[in-house]
Amino acid sequence: MPPKPTPTTVAQHLAGSAQSWHGTVSNSLDSPFAPEAGRYRLYIGLFCPFAHRANLVRVLKGLDSIIPITTVKPYPKGDDTGYPGWQFPSTSSEYPGADPDPLFGSKYLYELYFKADSEYKGRYSVPVLWDTQTSTIVNNESAELMRDLQTSFNPLLSPENAAITLYPEHLREEIEKIAGWMQKDLNTGVYKAGFAKTQEAYDAAVPRVFAALNKLEKTIHQNGGPYILGKHLTELDIRAYATIVRFDTVYVQHFKCNLGTIRHDYPQINRWLKNLYWNVPGFKETTDFKHIKENYTKSHGDINPRAITPMGPYPDVEEWSEGEGEKGFSEGKIGGVKMPAVLDIEKQLD
Repeated sequence: MPPKPTPTTVAQHLAGSAQSWHGTVSNSLDSPFAPEAGRYRLYIGLFCPFAHRANLVRVLKGLDSIIPITTVKPYPKGDDTGYPGWQFPSTSSEYPGADPDPLFGSKYLYELYFKADSEYKGRYSVPVLWDTQTSTIVNNESAELMRDLQTSFNPLLSPENAAITLYPEHLREEIEKIAGWMQKDLNTGVYKAGFAKTQEAYDAAVPRVFAALNKLEKTIHQNGGPYILGKHLTELDIRAYATIVRFDTVYVQHFKCNLGTIRHDYPQINRWLKNLYWNVPGFKETTDFKHIKENYTKSHGDINPRAITPMGPYPDVEEWSEGEGEKGFSEGKIGGVKMPAVLDIEKQLD
């Protein structure tokens, strides 16, 4: 067994905690964070695509009973600096799907950040992996959690769940290559468009989003589905799903990413999305459209000052016909947005 952690050893593993935490759960002798059932709690927002990534891995790996979750309310968000930030409901019925903080009875998420670092100066974001034994944050970086949760708790899992990996060795080079442009131009690209302060910034951002979608459409077709790299569910599917399941619902109207829609212009991506939602356990269960829609429309006063949440799109995903299975990707039509600016950027993606 690893030695009992001390404040000094914990601090050594929290390098960079002025802005974020980068700890890893491990059985390593020098790690203060050993894998133990019930020791850790994952704080998330169902609205947040980055928290969605971490929660999806948690569910896909069968960590539901090992790492409980607590969900913040989707609004209000706070001021431009992020203060006071995400809130916990006072009761479980205050906002369906959101949870009171069971550890400290906190009203705001920032209270946890200050418990971990009283001098913290960053934003109060989700996800947060909290260690109840050392009473601190282990990690609040979604990309790191998405990777670490795949292996950190394997000693506690069944052989079947321990063997699950979204980062198989033979596909790692391809995953890293695609993840680069996906993160830059799609996952964060929608935010660059949505939060643009000038027409010039918006005009520069939106074509890049659709260039990435065009590239993804062709990649799914080329590999034959049902996943982005073919027969293997990987981190790429997690990264893309968390953004694309929000695309027609929020990003088209709220972030003005309206050169096209997934359901009408990207048949390969649409089939891929429906297959994940309906046929792969964990995707539908971690997706909450009320939290998603109300977060964006009721948290961004500069974009939507009256905080009105649109009824559409209709039909919403819950009323889609169920997933179409694994066939038809390589034979089906390839869609995309043919705007010249989009096509020029698409050629640059590799």
